[in-house]
This record gives sequence, structure tokens and C-alpha cells, in this order.
Amino acid sequence: MPDELNLSNLKPAQARKDRKRIGRGLGSGKGRYSGRGLKGQKSRSGSHKMRPGFEGGQNPLYMRLGKQRGPYSKDAMPMGPHRTSTQPVNVAALEERFDAGAEVTPETLVEKGLLRNTRIDVKLLGQGDLTKKLSITVHAASASAREKVEAAGGSLTLLREPKERRPKRKPQKQQQGAAPPEAEAEPEAEEAAEPEEPEQPEEAEEGEEG
Repeated sequence: MPDELNLSNLKPAQARKDRKRIGRGLGSGKGRYSGRGLKGQKSRSGSHKMRPGFEGGQNPLYMRLGKQRGPYSKDAMPMGPHRTSTQPVNVAALEERFDAGAEVTPETLVEKGLLRNTRIDVKLLGQGDLTKKLSITVHAASASAREKVEAAGGSLTLLREPKERRPKRKPQKQQQGAAPPEAEAEPEAEEAAEPEEPEQPEEAEEGEEG
């Protein structure tokens, strides 16, 4: 840097680079086609604003590949890939941030920096170890997290009752060789349908008469 600054020795901190001047005649080196070549989509205006993955209108790669089963389509949102309706918090984080006997709530989790806000439900997960006695109040908790909290002498209160899942009913398989219940009931119905014969009185013996 010179000792005395004046207009003759001033320089920018970073060297400037002249912009590319296209369409200024054949002698400029960027005339005629302005560096875009002959014809085609990329020679037109607006051709460089194509979205990522665009293949010129043909069936793109992400549509040619096979699809996985499950509710991962846009129509099935918010149940899309890697989307959950709860914020996970592990017991290892509580062991690190809270003192023994402290109360753990969504508000205190925000104060400790474990959550950004309280707009989304909190679910306690059981990753890590917990040795401190804590009184925890969250929206949901896993079975392993409940076991570790109770083993440390703490308490766990849920703000939302867990939904009971109905067990799926499996069709009962018929035993081999056993007739279906409908077939067993048919002969009984036939017997009931037959009219009973009236009992005929026994003929008196000839010797007993008179």
C-alpha cells in the first residue's frame, strides 16, 4: 500500500472483472450467435430457466423408476416421507440439561434450547440413560422412555391420551376334515321339516275281547 493515497494510486480491494458483452459485432468474438450456437431450445430466450430434472419433455428419470408402496404421495400429506406430527426429545438430553427434581414441560424444554417452540407436540423417546428423578409432562412417550423415567424414581404425565389401536381380526381357518357350520345345520333342518307320523292305536287282541 502506498504511503500517500491519491487518485493515481487508488485500486479496488478486489480486482474487477468486465462483464461479457455479447451481440456487439463479429469482431468482438461474441457476435452473430452470441455464444449460444445454432437453433434449438437452448438458443431461445428463457431457455436457462428450466427446473432441475427437466429432460426436454420426455418422461423424466424420477418417473421412470419404480415406486415404493406406502402413503408417500402428495395426495397423502401430511403423512409424507420423513414427516412426523411430534418433536422427539430423548431422555439423554434431559439427563444433560436438567437438574434432579426439576419439572420438565414443553415450556422448560424451549428455555433449555431443546425445542424451538411449543406449537408441535412433544414425544419423549428412550435413547440414552436417565439417572435423575424428574417430573415430566409431555404429549406422548415411548414404552422404553416410560420405563427409564420410572426406574429413576420420576413421574411421567401425558397431555394427550394415547389412541387405542384395534387388533386386526384374522379369518379363522377351518380345520381339515371338519364340515362347515352351515353343512352341519342342514340335516337337522331336514329332520325338522319331515312330518311326524301319528301313532296308531294298538289293536286289541281277540282273546281279550268279551
